[in-house]
Amino acid sequence: MRSYSKNRDSKPVGRKLGGISRITVRARPTNPHQCLISAGGRLLPGALGRSGISARKREGDGATPLAAMRLLAGYFRRGRMPAASRLPLLPIRADLGWCDAPADANYNRPVRLPFRASHEDMLRPDRLYDAVIVLDWNVMERRRGRGSAIFLHVARPGFAPTEGCVAIQPAAMRWLLPRLSRRTVLRVVR
Repeated sequence: MRSYSKNRDSKPVGRKLGGISRITVRARPTNPHQCLISAGGRLLPGALGRSGISARKREGDGATPLAAMRLLAGYFRRGRMPAASRLPLLPIRADLGWCDAPADANYNRPVRLPFRASHEDMLRPDRLYDAVIVLDWNVMERRRGRGSAIFLHVARPGFAPTEGCVAIQPAAMRWLLPRLSRRTVLRVVR
């Protein structure tokens, strides 16, 4: 299942919106599970992994990788988040999953459900994946056990920790989406 194709459901983005080439993510000094995100001249609050930031990311450790990651593509829930972006965006279908089983050949790739190996269901009952952007962590050059499903997505209320992703408020995601492209790099720093 290829997930990075052009989305025909995406709305065209007006030329007046400036693109963002760099997003910088830093842990909050008082809370290593939360972050401050600098993007397009704005400072946005966000959430990090339950284990904070790590330079030695491993599958299941709950850490957000200390890395510069390109934005590859994304998914959205129809009726919950606009699909206007310079990034290729696909609607989330009920049969979309993401493999997180290091021993499986589909590790850190989208998969069609039902799927035999361990995976994440992308059509979540909560709103976290109303918009989800795939970050280039262990995607283009995969290494088993190095971590999977590292996304930029919608945060839980109160910015509760993620499993290793970066998460932002829904309003911040709506503001960011039209300004993102494949040239955007999300840099997690200390």
